[in-house]
Amino acid sequence: MTNKIYYLNKYHRGRNTIIKGTVEQLRNYFGYTLECGHSWNNKINLQPTTYRGLISAINKSYHETQGSCYDQDYVSEATENDYINADNFGYRTSEAGNY
Repeated sequence: MTNKIYYLNKYHRGRNTIIKGTVEQLRNYFGYTLECGHSWNNKINLQPTTYRGLISAINKSYHETQGSCYDQDYVSEATENDYINADNFGYRTSEAGNY
């Protein structure tokens, strides 16, 4: 498995957090979210191996568990530049390996 570092923008209740980690670290970071989504819809992949597959599985999990919520959580792609300049945008940062 590759050790390439990826960045995710997590939106939750009006706040953005840029999270940094490998696919495996990010999968562990969002493990509970994936498990909850999978419990509602067993088509959701618990062990995505690609970055885009991980984003898709997390967003599907949020959709399943939060359904018709007004301000639903989501994740999207982010860049290293977003992570470095997060303070300028009022975003928080986190490392997936340090939770």
